[in-house]
Amino acid sequence: MAMELRKAYRLTKEQDEELKRKVEELGMTESEFIRLLITEKPKDYPEIRQMLTGLVDEVNRIGININEIVRNNNSSLYSDSDKSRLIAYMVKLNEKLSKVVDDIGDN
Repeated sequence: MAMELRKAYRLTKEQDEELKRKVEELGMTESEFIRLLITEKPKDYPEIRQMLTGLVDEVNRIGININEIVRNNNSSLYSDSDKSRLIAYMVKLNEKLSKVVDDIGDN
């Protein structure tokens, strides 16, 4: 969506300093920050973006580990008790992942 309009606002020095502090803290431009305040879309919030980035990185690492587990399983390196423990870990992982998704949905 192309930005067609330009707006000018008056602020006190204190308000300007507060705005600058907040945008620096969030790593955004002033325009992005104001649009964020207007839209209030959860996906726009830097904290949620950071959480999602961390979640994607973690899922990628887990995928690598799963590939190693499958490779080792196919070569008969795991006992039945090892497989049971791995299944228990996967159940815990799924529960934690569901909780994160629910937490993000609540924001």
